[in-house]
Amino acid sequence: MEENRKNILSKVAELFQKYGIKSVTMDDIARELSVSKKTLYNYFTDKHDLVKKFVAEVLNNKSHETIILSEHLNAIEELIFVNKHVNQMLKDYNPSMFFDLRKYYPETHNEMIKMRRGKIHDAILANLKKGKIEGVYRTEMNEEIIAKLHISRLDGLIESKYFTIEEFTSQQFANEIFIYHIRGIANEKGIKILEELIKKEKENEQN
Repeated sequence: MEENRKNILSKVAELFQKYGIKSVTMDDIARELSVSKKTLYNYFTDKHDLVKKFVAEVLNNKSHETIILSEHLNAIEELIFVNKHVNQMLKDYNPSMFFDLRKYYPETHNEMIKMRRGKIHDAILANLKKGKIEGVYRTEMNEEIIAKLHISRLDGLIESKYFTIEEFTSQQFANEIFIYHIRGIANEKGIKILEELIKKEKENEQN
């Protein structure tokens, strides 16, 4: 049952990403999966329920993947990994999907924002503490303030009208935010590690 639900949500993700949420009906989903609508309603009470579970699944999967794959990295390497992960996500970014979510499913949208902020906050806080223990971040830094500041900045960027979609979803944009963040929290040792990693990344791109 759970595996079938995940398979359905995987197909739903493809459809929402491609066409947006509003234009995709339960009939469309059933047709794409070659199942009856009755089968869909065994897993979801209606489209609102499907959208809500779709959002929860996406958030859970992304955070779980990031935690597992970055466990063996130091604090700065971990942020580089997350930055690459975000870059990959931005390549598939469909503004209409999030517009539809906010306009037609405001309750689910607000829950998503709350969940996303909580997960980002916990991840940033853990990284800041990890960096302090490893001796690459400033010891006098207030982790809680920095975590909230970073979330506030990300929220502002998402809602900002100063950047075009092309700019916001570009790799260069993500890189600048990433470097800006690390240079504000790293000590001399950390910045040296950062510069070495950036140099190595550029060399790999040229080869």
